[in-house]
Amino acid sequence: MIGLIIIGDEILSGRRQDKHLAKAIELLGERGMAVSWARYVGDEPERITADIRHALDSGDVVFSFGGIGATPDDHTRACAARALGTELALHPVARELILERCREMAAQEGVPFEPDSPDTLRRLEMGWFPVGASIIPNPYNRIPGFSLRGRVHFVPGFPVMAWPMMAWALDHLHADLHGSHRMDEHAVVVYGAIESRLTPLMIDIEARFAPVKVFSLPSVDHPVHGRHIELGVKGRGEAVTLAFEALLQGLSDVGASLGPKTVRASAA
Repeated sequence: MIGLIIIGDEILSGRRQDKHLAKAIELLGERGMAVSWARYVGDEPERITADIRHALDSGDVVFSFGGIGATPDDHTRACAARALGTELALHPVARELILERCREMAAQEGVPFEPDSPDTLRRLEMGWFPVGASIIPNPYNRIPGFSLRGRVHFVPGFPVMAWPMMAWALDHLHADLHGSHRMDEHAVVVYGAIESRLTPLMIDIEARFAPVKVFSLPSVDHPVHGRHIELGVKGRGEAVTLAFEALLQGLSDVGASLGPKTVRASAA
């Protein structure tokens, strides 16, 4: 399964709107993968530590967004170390990447590069990762994220950095999972339907064509179809086609009024 941890008081307070969930769904969907769960947590070290510990223990691939900087409200790196039961240490590759970035910034500003200046030392704090961590490259400014156990990944909260870093991890560390959640979907619009009356049919279809799943998406004020249910099946292989044929027959048997049919691939 794929999980997300999205960190920051500013999201829970509404000062910023989360964009990571929608983008993660997009990035995963492009690779035939899907989000299984997502958690939002504020800048509370105990809560962050508990969520990271759950991620480490779950066996899932997990992406954590935010809190890996070096300001007082950035707790994620220290929380990850506590969850793993280890210490923070300056990662040698992170050190070189951050120093390289500092050199570039000094050159851009036309000032000498000072490796021992307070500003440089503060930036190096962003390279203190839990012992045993591996690097996630950051194409935006070189200051990396990190991974634990090869499957729990920590990236910044800035979308311009986080999203290409997530894409890199998916393509370089989890290519074997591409396509693992790709499903075929067949659906039909059922006009004026009531879910409770169609529930026995849905239960019957799932029982007869397992592991095919039935989905029901009701709408009461659709601008084109008005009150309706998008009723369908999803799964893999010929079983999906057979299940949909049985679903259509069942709808016909109860006199349902049917609209357009759709066939698409999805990650779910």
